[in-house]
Amino acid sequence: MEMTPRMKQIFEVLLQESSAVSVKYLAEQIGVSRRTVQRELESAGTCLKAYGLAFVSKTGVGIWIEGSDAEKKRLLGICRTKDDYDAGNREERRKRLILEILKEKGLRKLYYYSSRFAVSEATVSTDLEAVEGWLTRYGLYVNRKPGSGISIDGSEDSYRRAIRAFINENIDTKMVREIYGEEADEPAPYDSLKRGSLGQILNHDIVKRVMDCITRMGNDKVLTLTENSYVGLIIHISIAINRIMKDEVIEPDENWSQNLAEDDDYELARVIVEKLEEEFQTDIPDVEISYICLHLKGAKHEKIRWNDDSQLEMENKELQQLVNDMVDAYDPKQAYFMKQDDGFIQGLLAHLQPTLIRLVYGMQIQNPVLDDIKASYPQIYRRCEKVAGVLEAYTGKKVPEQETGFLTVHFGAAMVRLEGRQEKIRKVRTGVICSSGIGISRLMSSKLEKLFQGRMQLTAYGKHDITPYILSRTDFFISSIPMEPLDVPVVPVNPLLSDADIENIGRMVSKYERLPQKQKETDEFSMQLEEINMVASQINTLIKYMDFFRVDSRISFGELLIAVSEKMSPYSDRQELIREDILRREQIASQIFAEFGFALLHARTKGVVRPEFSICMTKDLGPFLNPYLKGIQVVFIMLAPVDNSMAGNDMMGYISSMLIEEYEFMDIVLTGDKEGMRQMLSKNLKKYFNQYLARLS
Repeated sequence: MEMTPRMKQIFEVLLQESSAVSVKYLAEQIGVSRRTVQRELESAGTCLKAYGLAFVSKTGVGIWIEGSDAEKKRLLGICRTKDDYDAGNREERRKRLILEILKEKGLRKLYYYSSRFAVSEATVSTDLEAVEGWLTRYGLYVNRKPGSGISIDGSEDSYRRAIRAFINENIDTKMVREIYGEEADEPAPYDSLKRGSLGQILNHDIVKRVMDCITRMGNDKVLTLTENSYVGLIIHISIAINRIMKDEVIEPDENWSQNLAEDDDYELARVIVEKLEEEFQTDIPDVEISYICLHLKGAKHEKIRWNDDSQLEMENKELQQLVNDMVDAYDPKQAYFMKQDDGFIQGLLAHLQPTLIRLVYGMQIQNPVLDDIKASYPQIYRRCEKVAGVLEAYTGKKVPEQETGFLTVHFGAAMVRLEGRQEKIRKVRTGVICSSGIGISRLMSSKLEKLFQGRMQLTAYGKHDITPYILSRTDFFISSIPMEPLDVPVVPVNPLLSDADIENIGRMVSKYERLPQKQKETDEFSMQLEEINMVASQINTLIKYMDFFRVDSRISFGELLIAVSEKMSPYSDRQELIREDILRREQIASQIFAEFGFALLHARTKGVVRPEFSICMTKDLGPFLNPYLKGIQVVFIMLAPVDNSMAGNDMMGYISSMLIEEYEFMDIVLTGDKEGMRQMLSKNLKKYFNQYLARLS
């Protein structure tokens, strides 16, 4: 049994006393009622037994703990270890509630959970209602018994699936490797919730012994499993061993157990079970062999297995037709060309075999890069949802988004190869027009660069920057603001770029990338010189007037805006404009980048007459202490006039990217060396100027 926070307090008091104490004394020491102490002491004996200690209570004498000094010292250290648990964090608290439910099947009263989480019983009841949906998803149901407590109904199979799902959702498989690897004698430090989850669901000793046992086998198939599949196998077996040792066993399913008994993987699973029985000196039911077999069949491999005929080990005809249907669903127009890619087809076939096993038997798989895949390749992911529809029709099972994510990787790689084989196409010169500030136009440009992967040459403009020279060199514009008709097509978009916007832009890119480049104007040279001089002037001004100043680390965000505005202008009316415009821009989308350690305060404003770039840090060069600026060490200020030129906007956008991409710049900034900052800014703007000249050629 695990100690509650209050039980830890009681044990800490008892361990520091040299003689027996009363319940009244304990209550006074920890600031609770005697009744509360008595409730906690009901389970003290069971809890202390796990630490090799005994709880003793004698009428007329008092209460004390018996055992060796070494064990007492160890327990005292555990009691004094601080838990990072935040009772006010609803999400974390509900995760912990699920964890408590999964640990034990037995009956629990609301008081147990309220004491465990340091909240009221009413709060626990509300949390319980909130997590019921998650539990039901895995076949577990909350059973409230008035006067008795709460129990969870469900099969042993449901419990195990829920435990595995909780681990997948809350614990990184790479970290499991690091914690339980060959060199790890003790669990490595990790995030408190996840560390606690591992420690409470997975017995450390069991996991370590399972991993050692599997490693000693040296089986090639196991050794070629991917990181996620290998850790998944270890976790699956560890859960099974832990449950078996608690006399919790799965009811066998004769139908699919008989079918699996003929499979090659079943023999490997049987050998694994034999080794585990030797290791743990316990009998493992045959049904566990079937479950391990299923896991092996559904696992992904680093290497593809081939038979003697150099063909994939699968029923080729049926699966080949399924693959054809999947490719057709992805893109009927490109399907023929994609099917000529042998590497893609073979890789998809190899991926499909374990995928079908997982779908048919309801097995889960973790995809640690799913969010990155969906964010970076949204169009390919959406098309792969159609591909998943083919699998759903074939299996009669819902395809989880984790599986769709893996399909996206295969199809995305095929599309990259296909584009490389197709006709040579040029970059489309595209202008991005936005009135919401440098950040929004840069955000739009960055998203478009990711989506179109080098097919576009993007330049940010203001509404009033469009000159005949720019028109002569631009294929089409993308604008988030209303524009007067131009001699060049304009695609109106939402600043956040909807799916419809992206499709419209895609059609324009496909059109212009196959057309000849625009002919240059006869007076191009003179226009180029004028623009080059403007860019050079903007760069010189920015370097010359770059400033650096320090403020108190306790400064509030409002006070910071005042300090910034006073630094940017000596005139009170302009200072007010600067503060208003920065705040307005911040309200559109926060520019507090805690993950990079800096904030970027920027805006177009009538408060300045030229582009301004300044750097603000605390007086001690440490982090800002205000909660709004939590994690921030540096504040960059970039201001541009409302009527700033294209050159100025593009340059400021380049600096925005530099702050994230150039680690060396941030390293110099953190030293507080103003001259070093100026030199690094000059170095990067020189690079920008050379790139700018190259674009004009």
